[in-house]
Amino acid sequence: MTQRDELPDPSVPSAADGQVADAYQGNWVDHWAPEWSRPYLRLSRADRPIGTWLLLIPCWWGLLLAAGQSGRFGLYDLWIALGCAIGSFLMRGAGCTWNDITDRKFDAAVERTKSRPIPSGQVSVRGAVIWMGLQALISLGILLTFNPAAIALGFLAVIPVLIYPFAKRFTWWPQAFLGIAFNWGALLAWVAHRGQLEWPAVALYLAGISWTLFYDTIYAHQDKDDDALIGVKSTARLFGEKTRQWLMLFMILTIVMMALAVVQAMGARNILSLVLALGAPWAMGWHLAWQMRVLDINDPDNCLRLFRANRNAGLIPVLFLAVSLFV
Repeated sequence: MTQRDELPDPSVPSAADGQVADAYQGNWVDHWAPEWSRPYLRLSRADRPIGTWLLLIPCWWGLLLAAGQSGRFGLYDLWIALGCAIGSFLMRGAGCTWNDITDRKFDAAVERTKSRPIPSGQVSVRGAVIWMGLQALISLGILLTFNPAAIALGFLAVIPVLIYPFAKRFTWWPQAFLGIAFNWGALLAWVAHRGQLEWPAVALYLAGISWTLFYDTIYAHQDKDDDALIGVKSTARLFGEKTRQWLMLFMILTIVMMALAVVQAMGARNILSLVLALGAPWAMGWHLAWQMRVLDINDPDNCLRLFRANRNAGLIPVLFLAVSLFV
């Protein structure tokens, strides 16, 4: 290696610039956002967009399945889809900010998270609270454009969001609490279209919770050693070497509950629409099976890569449900 090769690339942000350890290299926050905004955007995980996708995708599942049952998809549904996208970005940011406020002492003790804005000193707790409130306020403005039943569900969604950061302190199943919070959009988007909560939405919600247990167990294996040292509970620590068997169970539950939701919602549609919609759980199941095949729970990089792959896993049903609408 030459001396030139040993020099750092000045175009790549380093930890000294405030970059978070597990952020995407070359992300827009570290390269393009105004310098004053970067600590707050990092607090919202804007440099790690996978969480926004995982929050948004169940919303689109719920909307498309509701439209499939109704047999219509109008301009207002386009706004629901867009509003859910903006709201997912903002509420994921608010939720992550809340999580980092409550977990700041834990984060300081874990190698992967000690570079986050609060434990690293980039953002004060007071500043984080103000930032969280601003994101939540804008999200509220979007929520108020939906029907009253959806607005009520939106307010109820705050409860699991507030509880989730504390779950790892009192249960081995914090991933279940994350699933309850992260898949709420499946219920909300369904109600925003249909005006009422119905059984297909509940089945879809349960499919989403199972999916979250699948991908977040993989994610939690990154930190299992540090979590054991500081006493943080997770399904990764609970399952240990039996993780693959549990993931198989979660995969099956995800497929079965999504298929049940599709049949309940679209059983009265023509057979081609129903078959295409049933392709959603079938194709997603193959993606989850691939993840299990290549998973190495003792390789943090492998776990992070597969966790991020769940964006594509979740978008597969979006594609099938969307196509089934127009057949």
